[in-house]
Amino acid sequence: MANHARSIVLSEDDSRELERLQRSPSIPAGVMRRARVILLLAQEVSGVDIARQTGYTVVQVSRLRRRFVETGMAGLPDQPRSGRPPTVTARKTARIVALTLKPPPPGLTHWSSRDLADTVGVSHTTVHRIWRAHALQPHRLETFKFSTDPDAETKIYDVVGLYLRPPLNAVVLSLDEKTQIQALSRTQPLLPMRPGLPARRTHDYRRNGLTSLYAAFNVASGEVTGACHERHTAVEFLEFVQTLQRRYRRQDLHLILDNSSTHSTPAVLAWLEAHPRVQFHFTPTGASWLNLVEVWFSILTRKAVRRGSFDTVRALVTHIRHYIERWNEHPTPFVWTKEPADLIKKVVRRRH
Repeated sequence: MANHARSIVLSEDDSRELERLQRSPSIPAGVMRRARVILLLAQEVSGVDIARQTGYTVVQVSRLRRRFVETGMAGLPDQPRSGRPPTVTARKTARIVALTLKPPPPGLTHWSSRDLADTVGVSHTTVHRIWRAHALQPHRLETFKFSTDPDAETKIYDVVGLYLRPPLNAVVLSLDEKTQIQALSRTQPLLPMRPGLPARRTHDYRRNGLTSLYAAFNVASGEVTGACHERHTAVEFLEFVQTLQRRYRRQDLHLILDNSSTHSTPAVLAWLEAHPRVQFHFTPTGASWLNLVEVWFSILTRKAVRRGSFDTVRALVTHIRHYIERWNEHPTPFVWTKEPADLIKKVVRRRH
């Protein structure tokens, strides 16, 4: 009896999708292989040749042909397997949870699913399933820090008060310096993004120098004033503050700062005394995150610096200046919502 194989005719959309699936590095290997098989079948390549090229058996190729004819693109993903799901006793589940909550053996900093699976005698997928059911994530680590500043509460009320209830007819600026921004250049040109492939770069780089960025974030408007310097001493800091004072010369100026030593040198304090319309407001020690400009610095790093390649410091500085100009075309203020009392509960350790 003759075996009449069913022919496969692909639409343009299916052809494009299959081509994408067989090239994409983020697609499971099984789906990539099946996509390649379907494309070869559509080209009327024999089952024997397809099996030789893909590593499948002729029988498997025939099954893939039948599955695709019956279900189309929906037949490419892995199919559910038959049989009962694995079961673990309540006692073993309790042991896995208990071990997860205890320190791991010497030499490890935290449990991995495979390490714990080897210890208990189950599969790592079973450990992962139990972790997920009990909301356990040993691979994650968060940080915290209590402020030891004796004036922390007063400073929090002061700074957050400026965010929530800024003074009338005054400008509130969040000011800080992002030091030692590196001008890094990759050893080979960046490979641009293509359909199905992300942009790629070499892991190694050359260091071409450093710059420090002083930035002032206008809390009300979101506008940023910035200046790059080779150094970040009190001289450069005072020069930047003087630039801000000239820019807002007709208004009272409130500057939110961290506790860097360059912010309170005798020269800076003397200048402040001669310019009473400029006031400094310091964040608590160990709580520079309270300064909103830090949020803007993280955006700058992510969108303009981290993936860049700069052959000179001048190129880096020009790039940062262009980003600031672009930001100021449509500035975005950040909305502060936390009340001072809520922060104090989390970051201030009260002494008894």
